[in-house]
Amino acid sequence: MKRVYVNEEWCLGCHLCEYYCAFAETGKSNMALALKHQTIRPRIHVEEENGVHFAVSCRHCEDPLCVKSCLTGALSVKDGVIRINSDRCIHCYTCILACPYGAIVPSDNGAVKKCELCVNTATGLPNCVQGCPNGAIVFEDSEERKVSV
Repeated sequence: MKRVYVNEEWCLGCHLCEYYCAFAETGKSNMALALKHQTIRPRIHVEEENGVHFAVSCRHCEDPLCVKSCLTGALSVKDGVIRINSDRCIHCYTCILACPYGAIVPSDNGAVKKCELCVNTATGLPNCVQGCPNGAIVFEDSEERKVSV
């Protein structure tokens, strides 16, 4: 199963991945026009600690605590991707408390949101990966990752 991985050594902390993520949600063709005067709410977040920048996003766990904690079944796993059915979400935020990575956040409409790997992109790559200018964010299988690191 392919997942998003971040190489902290290459991350510049530019936050472009956040903008590409937020842009992906708009469905528009021009990022500047889509995000102008908007508060972005990306599904990936760049954080910094002791001079090291790193991105936090859903890790699509094999045994996801968020899915187990969901009271209504709004979170489910399909083809290894943890997905959200916003119509079933009752805004209890149990999944936010259960996620050990802080990758689930409330959305503007009250339901939760998280990275769903941009499964509908034409390239098959998540937008954060495509937009990273330094190649710090990659989309690869964990077995490929072991070989390349």
